[in-house]
Amino acid sequence: MSGARWLLMSSQDLQYATGALMFAELDGILIGVDHRGEGITPGLWQRAVHLMLVSEQIDADEFAKNSGITKVIANDDASLEDYIW
Repeated sequence: MSGARWLLMSSQDLQYATGALMFAELDGILIGVDHRGEGITPGLWQRAVHLMLVSEQIDADEFAKNSGITKVIANDDASLEDYIW
């Protein structure tokens, strides 16, 4: 992951990504998760996530405040790439 700015993944990838999340955070890599279409199970993984894309049925501002994720966006049509900085 050397030199990467972002690590983008889907919610299905989270269960296999513990090592990647840990090393990405140590290397200063930002993490984005597309979490649309699946229930959100809170966990330590949320501490490593900087950008999360959720379904429009979720109140993104309220979720961001309670989860600690830097930016949560509710949009059913966009991609993570539309919001990375």
